[in-house]
Amino acid sequence: MNRKAIIFGIKGTRLSIREKKFLKKVKPWGIILFSRNIESIEQLKNLTNQIKNIFNDRKYPILVDQEGGAVCRLNKIIDLSLFSNDFFGKLYKKNKKLLSNYYAIYIDTLSDIFKKTGININTAPVLDVRTIGGHKIIGNRSFSSNPYTVSKLGRLMISLFNKNRVGTVIKHIPGHGKAIKDSHMNLSIINSERNELIKKDFLPFKLSQSFFAMTAHIIYKAYDPINTATHSKTIINEVIRKHIGFTGVLISDDISMKALKFDIKTNSIKALNAGCNLVLHCNANIDEMNQLSKIIPNIDNFTQKKTSDFYKFLG
Repeated sequence: MNRKAIIFGIKGTRLSIREKKFLKKVKPWGIILFSRNIESIEQLKNLTNQIKNIFNDRKYPILVDQEGGAVCRLNKIIDLSLFSNDFFGKLYKKNKKLLSNYYAIYIDTLSDIFKKTGININTAPVLDVRTIGGHKIIGNRSFSSNPYTVSKLGRLMISLFNKNRVGTVIKHIPGHGKAIKDSHMNLSIINSERNELIKKDFLPFKLSQSFFAMTAHIIYKAYDPINTATHSKTIINEVIRKHIGFTGVLISDDISMKALKFDIKTNSIKALNAGCNLVLHCNANIDEMNQLSKIIPNIDNFTQKKTSDFYKFLG
């Protein structure tokens, strides 16, 4: 499989001529979609068909960032803004049986839209544990401040999506809940001791299994006082791979976020060198995409094998 180790975003509701030529030449591993790319079921289906036809691959990875609540990319198709992770966390606490029924309907509804429109990976669930004093960037995107509740609902989401043959991306590994700043704009340094991180923040990830995971652009001082998780061999090897036991494809969070202090090319190479399998670039800036296409290598043998496993899962 001759693919670059990167996932790109695109500009609009259909591919431009320049984007078509670029994708055909560069062959990124996958494409991620946002609200700017979605206006109707028919349009979205046409867009994903455009993408898949370029690669002559009906199983080509097409991701969407559809968490629910504040992070809803399907709002022009269906308004799911009420259904945040916090909504389901509170429902779970109040009535577990009702939660199970509602949650199955919710995930089945999303999966039906994904299948109709050619999307096969959702960048969810958020397994970050909400923390007092943490930045609102996580807020109601978290199921709970209880790591076991987060784990339970995260595993339920993964199971329901898997039943519908939709891949999941657990995030933001190894845990974003203690961040006091928005990683889109600033870097957070977590000063908590290892025992606290292991008992709370890392736990939902350790108890979950997913094809894919997305890193946190955060420094965990107890493990690596210099590098964010995305750029840290220590965090990726010792925490994510060994302690948490994540065996799937590791994707960086958006490489253009300001929590990363280097230029976009350096950010990307440092992420891959640290142990990320894929780099995520979301903003659809074609000039940046061209720069990255010249330096990003093809996927390694590990990622090829895991991608093959994912294709078998899709059926």
